[in-house]
Amino acid sequence: MSFGELLSVIGLCLAGWFWLDCIRMREIGVQAARAACRREGVQLLDDTVATRSLRFARDDEGRACLQRVYEFEYSNSGNDRQTGSVMLRGREVVMLDIGPRASNVVSLH
Repeated sequence: MSFGELLSVIGLCLAGWFWLDCIRMREIGVQAARAACRREGVQLLDDTVATRSLRFARDDEGRACLQRVYEFEYSNSGNDRQTGSVMLRGREVVMLDIGPRASNVVSLH
């Protein structure tokens, strides 16, 4: 196997790992959004979240990690759509925001 082929295989493995990690973190985001909507008595629409941002950050212990922000939509009455967000730093949910009301911003730190 040539050096170029080896680099290609390593690159494909890293891309596959990153893709699977994104799926796992998205599922954590969905679970957090679902729990927040249940707690607030609103309906999570489409039962999914969408990636808003992905960047490098530092966790509470100073280690480099990925910070992901996901958006989701929910409804108070079934006739409206509101936007919320959930932020993950590494594998930890660090913030949930449901709606424009500042009282519903939950910081987990």
